[in-house]
Amino acid sequence: MIVDRLSEIRDEIPKEVTLVAVSKTKPSSDIQIAYDAGQRIFGENKVQELTAKEEALPKDIQWHFIGHLQSNKVKYIASFVSVIHAVDSLKLLKEINKQAIKNNRTIDCLLQFHIADEESKFGLDFEKAQELLGSREFVELQNVNIIGVMGMATFTKNEEQVRDEFQNLESYFNVLKSHYFKFNEDFRTISMGMSGDYRLAIEEGSNMIRLGSTIFGAR
Repeated sequence: MIVDRLSEIRDEIPKEVTLVAVSKTKPSSDIQIAYDAGQRIFGENKVQELTAKEEALPKDIQWHFIGHLQSNKVKYIASFVSVIHAVDSLKLLKEINKQAIKNNRTIDCLLQFHIADEESKFGLDFEKAQELLGSREFVELQNVNIIGVMGMATFTKNEEQVRDEFQNLESYFNVLKSHYFKFNEDFRTISMGMSGDYRLAIEEGSNMIRLGSTIFGAR
């Protein structure tokens, strides 16, 4: 089943769209099946679960941390994590930078924007993002690499609203690219779209989608 679903998704999405297989709550055996079918990028949202899986599974997996990350937990994943998706404060960025230095590496990060009309979702608003990126403290961070933006749309059947929110995120990306990352070729990721809305997200400019149940089945 997992192999078939992966194959169908790969056939459907454009080549330039990165597929993050959201493996949170799934056993390592399921991840291994997806790995054997060629999938290398997996997303986890709990530090303890991620570290256990990283130890148990092949070492060429690119692990993306996709959940809300507490500063005091960064140290547990800093030695191996490929991308941290949900960066929403200077405090968190400074801690990622600190732990990256300790591990002699640079960690790729996405800035998370609050684009939904749900209070429960985390993320920066545009003004806060500008404040962060324009700060001297941010400029001094040498071991974090901002590679793009991410955001989650409102969980609703209203397609127009979802489309609107995705368009907002794309416009944030474009402004940040021209104002702050003009000469940073790594800044090119727009991560939006999950199992329920990834087709819409791709239409609106997403080049990284996070799919869980579509690949692994319902939790």
